[in-house]
Amino acid sequence: MTQDELSGGAQRAAPEALETGASTSEATTGSAIRPIEARSRVSIPETAALFLVLVVLFVFFSLTSPYFFNADNLVNILQNVARIGIIACPATILLIAGQFDLSVGSIAGFTAMAMAVAAAPVGVTKTPFAMGLPLEVALALAIGAALLVGLINAVSVTVLRINALITTLGTLAIFRGLTKVLGDGQTIRIDGFGSLGVTRILEIPIPVYIFAAVTVACFLILRYTTYGRSMYAIGASPTAARLAGIRTGRAIFIGFILSATMAGVSGLILLSQVGGASVNAGIGLELSVVTAVVLGGASLAGGRGGIVGTILAVLIVGVLGNGLIQLRIPSFWIEVFGGVLLLAAVGFDQLRIRLTRSTD
Repeated sequence: MTQDELSGGAQRAAPEALETGASTSEATTGSAIRPIEARSRVSIPETAALFLVLVVLFVFFSLTSPYFFNADNLVNILQNVARIGIIACPATILLIAGQFDLSVGSIAGFTAMAMAVAAAPVGVTKTPFAMGLPLEVALALAIGAALLVGLINAVSVTVLRINALITTLGTLAIFRGLTKVLGDGQTIRIDGFGSLGVTRILEIPIPVYIFAAVTVACFLILRYTTYGRSMYAIGASPTAARLAGIRTGRAIFIGFILSATMAGVSGLILLSQVGGASVNAGIGLELSVVTAVVLGGASLAGGRGGIVGTILAVLIVGVLGNGLIQLRIPSFWIEVFGGVLLLAAVGFDQLRIRLTRSTD
């Protein structure tokens, strides 16, 4: 690899270039040649369009439904998007490094089922795997189950060098099947675990606070830590990142562990909210997460993205779904709109990649 290629990879990994949509060379030399154009790029963030879409949706649904714009419904929207957002934040970090985790839905369902089965009374619950453990022990076991899936994904990708897409598709199927095995094909009820999902502090559910904490943590990681800058560099050019001394395998390994952990937390929140673990819990969750992350500006090619854009996209998905329900749109149409949103987000991302390459 030539010196020019290495410097080009480092330029693409610069956070300033990622946020403004311009390369480092454009931000430095371009400002001297075309100062007006450079200033205009810096002054208009990429998230402005997402914010505008969110505002338009709010205004539209507020005018068309008398029940949309009230405190109870807004809190309901935040509570519904919290589980998606908790997973979408670490998923953004992974995608910035050019990695995928499509197993998050199965991890959420498997974690919830693991805790429900571990806490289920022996001889009372129909599943043969009931353990009758105290809730604290069952909770620790469930978190360990989520970490186990993350470890399998991380080792497969970083040690065995299996493509992340293939790896996580495999674990998606494996642990969806194991969820059905543990539950014996039925919903397993759990008692005494409702506080996590339904308790409110200042009229705000606890999952919303968890969502906010994860958002802030991931934002700080990407913006102010060496690890965050390393993920941008890995996504821009893995070879250049390795030559620059970045331990790419370890960084990606940590990313998969974070993703699995937050997917497990999301599954436990769902378990607490509904009071039972279903064999179908978490199905389709990975599509919602990918839609939010890509719509938020993270590139499928890696090296680009941010938490602010992801959060705005999560809110857009949540507001759209809630508003359509308020307008009494059949639920299957909401799934159609979700698929269209995903295709549109990926299409815009591919167009952006082509335009970026054409200007290099």
